[in-house]
Amino acid sequence: MSATLDFVAHLSMGYLIRYDRNARPFADLATAIPSRANGGVSADGRRVTWHLRRGVRWSDGVPFDARDVVFSIRAILNPANNEAQGTEGWNLIDRLDMPDRYTVVYHLKRPYGAIVPLSFATVGGEPCLLPQHLLGSLPNINHAAFNALPVGLGPFRIVRWERGDRIEFERNPYYWRGRPKLDRITFSILSSHDTLMIGLRTGAVDLWPLVPPRYAPQLAAIPGIRVSDAPSLRTTHLDFLMTPGALADLAVRRAVRDAIDRRRIVATVEHGAGLLTDAIVWPNAPVLRDDPHLIGPDPARARRELLADGWIPGADGIRVKAGRRLSLRLPYQAGVPDLDGMVELMRAELRAVGIEIVTRTYAHAVMFAPLSEGGIVASGKFDAVLYSSTLTSVPDLASNFDCAQVPPHGENYLRWCDPRVPPLLERMRAAYDDAAIGRSFDALNEIFIAEVPSIQLFVWRGGYAMSDALRGYHPNVLSSFDDMLDVDI
Repeated sequence: MSATLDFVAHLSMGYLIRYDRNARPFADLATAIPSRANGGVSADGRRVTWHLRRGVRWSDGVPFDARDVVFSIRAILNPANNEAQGTEGWNLIDRLDMPDRYTVVYHLKRPYGAIVPLSFATVGGEPCLLPQHLLGSLPNINHAAFNALPVGLGPFRIVRWERGDRIEFERNPYYWRGRPKLDRITFSILSSHDTLMIGLRTGAVDLWPLVPPRYAPQLAAIPGIRVSDAPSLRTTHLDFLMTPGALADLAVRRAVRDAIDRRRIVATVEHGAGLLTDAIVWPNAPVLRDDPHLIGPDPARARRELLADGWIPGADGIRVKAGRRLSLRLPYQAGVPDLDGMVELMRAELRAVGIEIVTRTYAHAVMFAPLSEGGIVASGKFDAVLYSSTLTSVPDLASNFDCAQVPPHGENYLRWCDPRVPPLLERMRAAYDDAAIGRSFDALNEIFIAEVPSIQLFVWRGGYAMSDALRGYHPNVLSSFDDMLDVDI
């Protein structure tokens, strides 16, 4: 799900779990988050029970109950529905029970701790709840009228949606927590960062979420505008195609990491608004400062690694091995100036050690289209690929790193298949407690750093620019609009 659709859903739709300003989960439409301690998770980890709030109504006034939760899960698992977030994890539900109108029980094929944070939570594109009374009689929901003007359970309801232009919300008169202070919200879809800058200067725009780090210093200098400076779970990264090719060679991947000066990228392209780490960024251990043990830059070591691996400088300085030039295809999204700046820095740094990159830009819709539509990332039409993404709070990285999750089965776009990784992923998936999850994650992270399937260029810092007139707005590291009841202007 794109960030725009996430924002729209978080403002207007319903979730069992939301997150407070400190990014701690709390029960929203559930009365409690299931755990072994409260009896919501059985001793064997195969039964998860959700108790739902009473008196909740959809934005059209119809009561919400367990039938909506059961229908929403069946919609996710319905193969006739166009895939949005995938069925990974959900497909471990063997049976659903509804003992009464306010209780839903998952019976799992095997223990799967991630099913709890996966279940309709406001993070990372996870699904929202759907109204059974509007959609339950349809064979699929792909072309339902609901998609043009969704009915939800959030603090605001959509009254107008002009695709590619704007979405207008009004306060939801049936919102179960009470009356939001804001009467209306207009969510404008602006592709130009310069237009957003002008809007904040003139007062036409009150809030810009997910501000690219390079704009944070300029925005902070605008009178009446404040910019958050907290780290996020959004990173910009350089991923490698791990199937046969130059980057299947560990020495080449290490040399690329050693050649790139990430501190320089943050200082010059992002104007200092980024944090540095070699690690996978993880919700349970958010990055709060630069890693003092960051690997590289070390161009001399990169040259030695390549030479020892048989890559000899050619006549034009680009290295050659067995008749093959060390030339890498690097696509990235068009129209993003900070990516342009990063690419040019990396182009010079990589060429200095004998690596050529051949770049091409694509529209966002082409870059991130699904495999069935020939998307550049999903189809593996790259040697290295540069983009930004946000990690979810779900302790399940199988879709990203499991051998079995190469497209079309998942989102292992790297085609990374290390036999040490699946057992760790499975232990993370099965665990219900943070300590066990953390131990598996630490072991996975050691392999990730050693094998270099991807380079974390930097972690985004900042992320929100807002007018001083906007009061009571408190985004968190995981979600942008989980605390909107008391927001006012």
